Amino acid sequence: MTRPLLIENARIVDPASGTDAAGAVLVRDGLIAEMALGGPVGVPDGAEVINAGGLILAPGLIDMRVFTGEPGKEYRETLQSAGDAAAAGGITSFVMMPDTAPVVDDGALVDFLIRRAKATSKVNVLPAAALTKGLAGQEMTEFGLLREAGAVCLTDGRQSIQSSAMLRTLMSYAANYGLTVVHHLSDKSLAGEGVMNEGLFATILGLKGIPREAETIPLARDLQLAALTGVRYHAAQISCAASVELLAAAKRRSRNISAGVSINNLALNENDVGRYRTFFKLSTPLRSEDDRQAVIEGLRNGTIDTIHSDHDPQDTEVKRQPFAEASDGAIGLETLLAAALRLVHAGDVDLMTVLRAMTSRPADILGLPSGRIRQGAPAELILFDPDYPWQVSESEIRSRSRNTSFEGARLAGKVMRTIVGGRTVYIHAEENRGRD
Repeated sequence: MTRPLLIENARIVDPASGTDAAGAVLVRDGLIAEMALGGPVGVPDGAEVINAGGLILAPGLIDMRVFTGEPGKEYRETLQSAGDAAAAGGITSFVMMPDTAPVVDDGALVDFLIRRAKATSKVNVLPAAALTKGLAGQEMTEFGLLREAGAVCLTDGRQSIQSSAMLRTLMSYAANYGLTVVHHLSDKSLAGEGVMNEGLFATILGLKGIPREAETIPLARDLQLAALTGVRYHAAQISCAASVELLAAAKRRSRNISAGVSINNLALNENDVGRYRTFFKLSTPLRSEDDRQAVIEGLRNGTIDTIHSDHDPQDTEVKRQPFAEASDGAIGLETLLAAALRLVHAGDVDLMTVLRAMTSRPADILGLPSGRIRQGAPAELILFDPDYPWQVSESEIRSRSRNTSFEGARLAGKVMRTIVGGRTVYIHAEENRGRD
């Protein structure tokens, strides 16, 4: 039991209900007890009162694609450090990919991670379980046991199932268990030894390219298999115009299809690679500006459902390498919201659409009660200033790794307070006003 919490004088933005109005929210026992728009509400005895001062009060963000180092590579990231970074970025829940050592392909490990996260992380950690044992793409895991243990979805993380017959079998069983399949799209034979987007810029740099067809061909196959099996299917990462077109057609025929996009592919393009900057070596790769604009349009019109950080901590030794030899991946928990607000400030996408892609849509896809501000929902909330100017500094990163694609970037938009289960788990140094 905790003290009641009243957040007043806030601009409440709740994509699930379409609310964008001044008001107040009352929290009791970790749940939202009341939302009052317009006029003031009464203050319960003993309540903690936060004067938001006109800041935006929104549901906490839900990040559907986060890699950690724990278990097995804690020097890259632990559940605790990932939780600290997530809280600072306004992320109150994140889906943890199964690419660990050992792989999350056993119910006992799912159970361990849930208990470990509750003991060490400030935010909710939602384990995703592997589709195949060892992420090898050969042998199906025990879907029923994984679901019972608490897995929120099935995915092979960074790996892509190459066999269509195997993927059909996996989707059929997942449909029977009511589990969402989240699939990374990469045709290995087409991607080959490519390290960035195939095109003129890769040729100029003398680097091997990854064609867009390495994404679109497996996507076309996946969409057909999803229709055949009736599974709930989520394309993990979309990066190019042709993929958006395929998705738009498939979504007109089925409501079980959804797709996500990395904030990197929304905010950056292949030109950011510059002179072999390995923090921009990602999977999927950064594409052309035309592709970036097409993906933004897909987000704006609802073809793309979710925005995620693709947080993938890598240590210095594997990133400070020649570009072709460096590991893929960048961290992104702390910069997700601010980078997404770039789209809002540029007039590309409205605030409600951006927040929906990081709150209510992920919650709907995963069947979570969070991601919305309504009576009885979990009190997972953030207060943020959409115009607060700041610069990404390596010395202030809370993640154990420093491989951010936004190193030194000037951003506008900062989380001032993060609330999980009715408790404040992060507060910005400047956000102490109005607190009892």
